[in-house]
Amino acid sequence: MRIAVLGTGTVGEALGTGFARLGHDVQMGSRTTDNPKALAWVAKAGGAAAAGTFADVAAWGEVVVNATSGVVSLQVLSQISDALAGKVVVDVANPLDFSGGFPPTLAVVNDDSLAEQIQRALPEVRVVKALNTLTADLMLHPELLSSPTDVFLAGDDPDAKAVVRGLLLEAGWLDQNILDLGGVEAARGCEMWLPLWMRVMGSVGTGTFNVHVVR
Repeated sequence: MRIAVLGTGTVGEALGTGFARLGHDVQMGSRTTDNPKALAWVAKAGGAAAAGTFADVAAWGEVVVNATSGVVSLQVLSQISDALAGKVVVDVANPLDFSGGFPPTLAVVNDDSLAEQIQRALPEVRVVKALNTLTADLMLHPELLSSPTDVFLAGDDPDAKAVVRGLLLEAGWLDQNILDLGGVEAARGCEMWLPLWMRVMGSVGTGTFNVHVVR
């Protein structure tokens, strides 16, 4: 599968490397063709890895991963809407606002979410919220934890969620631990987990943890 990863930060690098490890063709997108982080990732990833502008890699990809900073995601994706039309967009971003210092607040909260904003602005895109509740290293490596934990999906398109579920299964997530929360509005809860996640990280001293729903 051709997977376009938008964003050159820690999350984008982890996902790009992880999907390439799973045998997918991956391209990393940024604002310019000569982004140093993107080029460094290509050199390290090797194989079919490549870099380009947001628009170029989105047009190339079959699945597009939004790993841009959550406070600019809507702007970035709106500017390349033609390249995204009809495609599955896996939104892993969180609308974290650091303008007031640390810990950050959420720029979108309660009765809306970043994923919903993207879906409203780009109605022809099939948005699936996933992986945003995890630190980057765990997203495609659930085996790093000592026992199975849960990952969440939210989106309006069942077929798009099936594509994302398939990618998660390839990465080692167990089917029973991939919890479909329903429509894209369920992304509100996924994103509002982040303030608590940061407090837990501070308490346990690491971001390498996750939750499991015990039934």
